[in-house]
Amino acid sequence: MEYSILDFISLLGSVGLFLYGMKVMSEGLQKVAGDRLRNILGVMTKNRVMGVITGILITALIQSSSASTVMVVSFVNAGLMSLAQAMAVIFGANVGTTVTTWIISAFSFEVNISDYSIALLAVAVPMLFLKKSTYKSLGEFLIGFCFLFMGLDLISQFVPNLKDNPQMLEFVRDWTSMGYGSALIFFAIGIVLTMVVQSSAATFAITLIMCSQGWISFELGCAIILGGNIGTTITPILASLSGNLAAKRTAMGHVLFNVIGSIIVLAIFHPFNRFVADITYWCIGTNPLDISKAAEGQMMDTTLFDPAHGITAKAQAAIAFGLAMFPTVFNACNLLVMIWFTRLYVKIVCWIMPAKHKDEEEDFSLKFINHGLLSASELNITQAQEEIALYGERVNRMLHMAQDLIHMSPNDDKYNEIYSRLEKYEEISDRMEIEIGSYLNQVAEGRLSPESKMRISGMLRIISEIESIADSCFNVAKTLTRKNRNNVKFEPNVLHEIDTMYKLVDKAMDNMVSVLKEMESPEDSKIIAAYNSEREINNLRNQLRDSNINNINSKEYDYQEGIFYMDLIGEAEKLGDYILNVIEGVKHQFKSEKAGV
Repeated sequence: MEYSILDFISLLGSVGLFLYGMKVMSEGLQKVAGDRLRNILGVMTKNRVMGVITGILITALIQSSSASTVMVVSFVNAGLMSLAQAMAVIFGANVGTTVTTWIISAFSFEVNISDYSIALLAVAVPMLFLKKSTYKSLGEFLIGFCFLFMGLDLISQFVPNLKDNPQMLEFVRDWTSMGYGSALIFFAIGIVLTMVVQSSAATFAITLIMCSQGWISFELGCAIILGGNIGTTITPILASLSGNLAAKRTAMGHVLFNVIGSIIVLAIFHPFNRFVADITYWCIGTNPLDISKAAEGQMMDTTLFDPAHGITAKAQAAIAFGLAMFPTVFNACNLLVMIWFTRLYVKIVCWIMPAKHKDEEEDFSLKFINHGLLSASELNITQAQEEIALYGERVNRMLHMAQDLIHMSPNDDKYNEIYSRLEKYEEISDRMEIEIGSYLNQVAEGRLSPESKMRISGMLRIISEIESIADSCFNVAKTLTRKNRNNVKFEPNVLHEIDTMYKLVDKAMDNMVSVLKEMESPEDSKIIAAYNSEREINNLRNQLRDSNINNINSKEYDYQEGIFYMDLIGEAEKLGDYILNVIEGVKHQFKSEKAGV
């Protein structure tokens, strides 16, 4: 039977279905446990052991070491995790990723899960239409699970059969009989293949099919998987390219960990393979290294190789078990050795990638988020929240600068310096709103739970109001410039009343910044304080407006001074409104489950 172009395209489609299934399965799990994962990362990275456990758990849950390491890179970029903590999590992630290989191995030959996929879809698809978001996400996970194994089954159907098409893979046969050189060649193939598909699990699935079809031996399959261990580092490398120095160092640490471990195993490749094969034999009673010998006629064992039908089901199960055992033993041994050298790792990484300037690590427009670090949508929300809290702090500084200008002479050099800084901050504020908003929109394009969509909606409202606060602070400076141009000077009692008003605004602003720092769980007392502050600001504005008319009529100051006075008071009242709008954005989007204030 000829292997046609349509068969090859079908093979590519099968690989695509497998990768899509893995993506949907991973995103479904992330949506079910997104908040929990963020909390786990925040709490469970206090020491090396807890960091390792965290990496294992997170990666086992979301079924993707690439996603978990990209997440770690982004958290380091955000300053939420130190480089040493990140290294421990990455060490654990390499072990956690073997859970996926065991799932694929377990359901590949012993149980043909693809036969039950359609029946499982009958359960999973209706779950998408249930009201509770957890059930919807669980339904997505099951659909991804079905697609993954349907794709795996289709891959095995559409790979060319060597028996029917021996000429197609003649070059592969030439590469398989070069001893240790063959191991190096297939090690390189594993690196390239994993870099292309950006999934070590996909490489494992393809290798599993190749070994079970008799294309390559068990040992060469292990070489591909070992190469895939290095190839999988490409994803965090790409993610870190637009990150800060700390993010780049984290990605480099991941590369070093995988490369050093792989090179050591490659140096003792054949003894290590025999060690894994012995473990496999001890567990299931079949040595996967014997399968190649049976296929080559070096030993007679029809339970492993049938001349009429090729590799038997028992042999395929042994290959699947052995291939899953290989990365497990490799990563476990690598972890047990490397965990004791975490600090040395950090020093080596910092030596390889030194800071070019003393303040380089602070040299980026956004401190906590970066558009290049998007992988797991559910897990990117924390970075945005931290950035918004920083946005609030920067705008708070603008308010202090505006207050300082009120008491300064326009002829003072300090006045011009602060005015220029305030103008620059206002431009930065505009850029921050655009960048944070763009980031949130990109996150919103991913698969998100309804709760996370609500959060993003709330955060978009919040950044808009914070930008309005920045504009209002700069409007104070522009009002003062007009006042100075008209040679107007405020009387001492007028300055006192302006100060009283802006002290209330300052108090409301400090409360707002505090709420933004604890956005996911703001205290009710601070929400109530925000409403009280806004009422105080409004009441004082009304009092000062009435007294202003009386003061002008009684000639305590002239009309022009009263106009600029009221402009500043009016701007302060607007600031109070914008601050309350920020608080309400937090209250309605993050405290929707609690009683409103």
